[in-house]
Amino acid sequence: QVQLVESGGGLVQAGASLRLSCAASGRTFSSYTMAWFRQAPGKEREFVAVIIWSAGNTYYADSVKGRFTISRDNTKNTIYLQMNNLQPEDTTVYYCAAEFRIYYSHSSQYQYDYWGQGTQVTVSS
Repeated sequence: QVQLVESGGGLVQAGASLRLSCAASGRTFSSYTMAWFRQAPGKEREFVAVIIWSAGNTYYADSVKGRFTISRDNTKNTIYLQMNNLQPEDTTVYYCAAEFRIYYSHSSQYQYDYWGQGTQVTVSS
């Protein structure tokens, strides 16, 4: 199993940038598809970005495409979410998720077995 710990959230003004990190345990990190989701109170988790375990392909939600970039550093067992031009609607808790060697349906929260505790991102006007 893999354990995930997010960090890097904070309070910024609109237009600013943040980089979230997700540190994972285990030596099989490179075999996991890794994703970022976000969830507002009372709502289901929303897909943000994913990086596929094998080829490293990335996919993004339309709402963040062009602003957010997901990446991974397998030597550090860490994935990142670079968030640029943040907007107030990006305000929520961001979660890191992992699943072993999945490729299909990677935008669905139900495909992921491993989750971090989340990190808060707040964007003011």
